[in-house]
Amino acid sequence: MGLPEERRKSGSGSRAREETGAEGRVRGWSPPPEVRRSAHVPSLQRYRELHRRSVEEPREFWGNIAKEFYWKTPCPGPFLQYNFDVTKGKIFTEWMKGATTNICYNVLDRNVHEKKLGDKVAFYWEGNEPGETTKITYRELLVQVCQFSNVLRKQGVQKGDRVAIYMPMILELVVAMLACARLGALHSIVFAGFSAESLCERILDSSCCLLITTDAFYRGEKLVNLKELADESLEKCREKGFPVRCCIVVKHLGRAELVMNDSPSQSPPVKRPCPDVQISWNEGVDLWWHELMQQAGDEFEPEWCDAEDPLFILYTSGSTGKPKGVVHTVGGYMLYVATTFKYVFDFHPEDVFWCTADIGWITGHSYVTYGPLANGATSVLFEGIPTYPDEGRLWSIVDKYKVTKFYTAPTAIRMLMKFGDDPVTKHSRASLQVLGTVGEPINPEAWLWYHRVVGSQRCPIVDTFWQTETGGHMLTPLPGATPMKPGSASFPFFGVAPAILNESGEELEGEAEGYLVFKQPWPGIMRTVYGNHTRFETTYFKKFPGYYVTGDGCRRDQDGYYWITGRIDDMLNVSGHLLSTAEVESALVEHEAVAEAAVVGHPHPVKGECLYCFVTLCDGHTFSPTLTEELKKQIREKIGPIATPDYIQNAPGLPKTRSGKIMRRVLRKIAQNDHDLGDTSTVADPSVINHLFSHRCLTTQ
Repeated sequence: MGLPEERRKSGSGSRAREETGAEGRVRGWSPPPEVRRSAHVPSLQRYRELHRRSVEEPREFWGNIAKEFYWKTPCPGPFLQYNFDVTKGKIFTEWMKGATTNICYNVLDRNVHEKKLGDKVAFYWEGNEPGETTKITYRELLVQVCQFSNVLRKQGVQKGDRVAIYMPMILELVVAMLACARLGALHSIVFAGFSAESLCERILDSSCCLLITTDAFYRGEKLVNLKELADESLEKCREKGFPVRCCIVVKHLGRAELVMNDSPSQSPPVKRPCPDVQISWNEGVDLWWHELMQQAGDEFEPEWCDAEDPLFILYTSGSTGKPKGVVHTVGGYMLYVATTFKYVFDFHPEDVFWCTADIGWITGHSYVTYGPLANGATSVLFEGIPTYPDEGRLWSIVDKYKVTKFYTAPTAIRMLMKFGDDPVTKHSRASLQVLGTVGEPINPEAWLWYHRVVGSQRCPIVDTFWQTETGGHMLTPLPGATPMKPGSASFPFFGVAPAILNESGEELEGEAEGYLVFKQPWPGIMRTVYGNHTRFETTYFKKFPGYYVTGDGCRRDQDGYYWITGRIDDMLNVSGHLLSTAEVESALVEHEAVAEAAVVGHPHPVKGECLYCFVTLCDGHTFSPTLTEELKKQIREKIGPIATPDYIQNAPGLPKTRSGKIMRRVLRKIAQNDHDLGDTSTVADPSVINHLFSHRCLTTQ
């Protein structure tokens, strides 16, 4: 796929560096043994040369990779056109505009018919309960996707329509998103942990014509009545003048009934005894998935789409509080996720890949569904959580399916560290070859534990930096080629041209720290914010014309390694998920007792960051534990459990400038009990700061 296939003599793999950056060496760290480097992965010197060429000649580089895919019609004009400079006109990126293809055809039909992978397992599905397992081959997946494409077409879904999907990690979720892609509709997947309010907001923003959901599911010990939340959301949509005409429901907890009735079901029945979950039914709107599939044909000609047609919308938190609908397109996204998957994870046909992310996030889109399937990979799809029924669940699954490549979040690693080494080491894990991390920078201590305990000091770690907006990996090591530094995102992927800017927008050379930006487009870059291109331009291109602005700070060390230092804007990274401070503040002030709120991040030993909230109450209201619980409940309902604050402090006053702007820099210091405040000469009332320090919440870390 684009790069020359190289092999290196046995025993000449690279050693990891001892250095961890400016923080110095980590006690107990020693270089890992030699690691095997495959035919895919070039040597470090060869990587640098190939990377230089991919940046200087992106059309030639990505043009060669595009030849590996099926195109109904070739690109008739320029392979790449773009403008990153707002002062020169509209921001746009076009890769292969005019070429036509279908991503579902490329990840399923091509693998079944051309590559003869029809009998290969596409997914091993592991349910919440051990023993709830099934598998699906590429041929079976293709048939079910064609059937559901026919279902959607019969419900009136056309190319360009938007379809909302609100489901747990079950096989039908993959079928639904690929069926949308097959007929050219845009899927908008909403994480099943989000609230009814969040789902409603996303349905309204993109005018979704149809919702696909599930009756209910277990997440560990917790029963989630998803249909109830979906109904609440659709009622909110109706109240706001937008009735969704159809809701298709998968009977997941009720699969045992389907088995007794000899109805088709992708997954086995849930083994845990279920209480009598009341599933409400709205005649004229709700339809059962299994009944529709029984009537559907198993062939469906794909809709041939322009490479620049939109593929999906995925909402990510915005600093204004209103989520942004990130739009990715068919052709460029397909090339980028396929290529990053192949090289970053050193993919081989015999691999079993496991990305633990939920498909409701971009990591699940790119590295559970599209990237692995584009390479004909076998993956694990896991419905449960890492600690149920015990803390060794992940490693028992690794052994069960002989997982070779494992990709998870630093927050999961830190959580599992708390339980010690035994839950890991009692399992073999001998199949593991490459480990990966995603979602946030990993702290060196967690990196070392992951490498020493999980990888037995023999697996290279790919610590990947990227965003919902980028579509795929941007800064990452290549396993076996890049000397590893714990906590560093290492080097840019092929075709990626990073730079570090100072506050004046000047590029910094050598060792430097500042704003991380990218100088030119890569195929997987988002094309717009759905329905609001002005917001797209303002958010990502206005601050530094000529560059894509990530919103992250970054440091480059003397060896050219990149280290992500955190968000520069008012965003929080909680357990690898971006949350908008404005969105949380808005949810707080909707409570009748709250006059004003300010939210900052606080270090957390497991989640990386957690929410520390300051609330100013309206006259006549008293701060109490009851109010604190009410506010937490309100945030869970408005946004979702992931946004639940760890700390809420009563703040009779907030530190503000004389113009009335809240000084969040000072609030972050207060939250961390750091009295080194720097310049506070612009604070209108300095006594507020002393009061807040003296009434801080008792925090950990």
